Amino acid sequence: MSAGAQARAGGSRRCVRIGVTGPIGCGKSQVVRWLAELGATVIDADAVARGVTAPGHPAHDAVVRHFGRAVTLPDGTLDRAALARLVFADGERLAELEAIVHPAVRPVIIDVLEAAEREGAPAVAVEAIKLVEGGLATLCDEVWLVDCDTATQRARLTARGAPPDDAERRIAAQGALAQRLRPAATRVIDTSGAMTETRALVAEALVEALAAAR
Repeated sequence: MSAGAQARAGGSRRCVRIGVTGPIGCGKSQVVRWLAELGATVIDADAVARGVTAPGHPAHDAVVRHFGRAVTLPDGTLDRAALARLVFADGERLAELEAIVHPAVRPVIIDVLEAAEREGAPAVAVEAIKLVEGGLATLCDEVWLVDCDTATQRARLTARGAPPDDAERRIAAQGALAQRLRPAATRVIDTSGAMTETRALVAEALVEALAAAR
């Protein structure tokens, strides 16, 4: 029985909002996929960000005005690889990008959260690497920090096809992100171990979160 089914069997409970965050390569997306299998509705903040920065949206125009045509492709869409190279190399530029994108993302996520709750979802998982910094954590009942050891993180990034130097750059750019997020985290999900063990940890954490929402 899924965690969502257990919740329904145990009586009526409000929808639990779970923010899922953590450093790149530590398994946020896998944790969210497991939550979806267990009955949660999933919101990918990165996908929302891509939507609000597509041509025809105000945030797209704002990004192009701020960073120039060098971050666009011939068809007018954002060249996300070029933009990533620019902002990951400069913390100030990253902050400038986030100041444009985050305010556009938040209302969309609120709409999806509210729609999922109206439809009776037992839980909603919001996946966002900048969950706390972008203000999305304030929309959530729990914040789950997904973390792993650096060797595992590096191996996962290179397994995805990232060149070793690019993997190191991305890891370094996020620095001590996990340590900064720990004070805001309700739970820490360590994904360094076997997938079967980690999935069991996620299932247990969801059951506990649903029980707390009685």
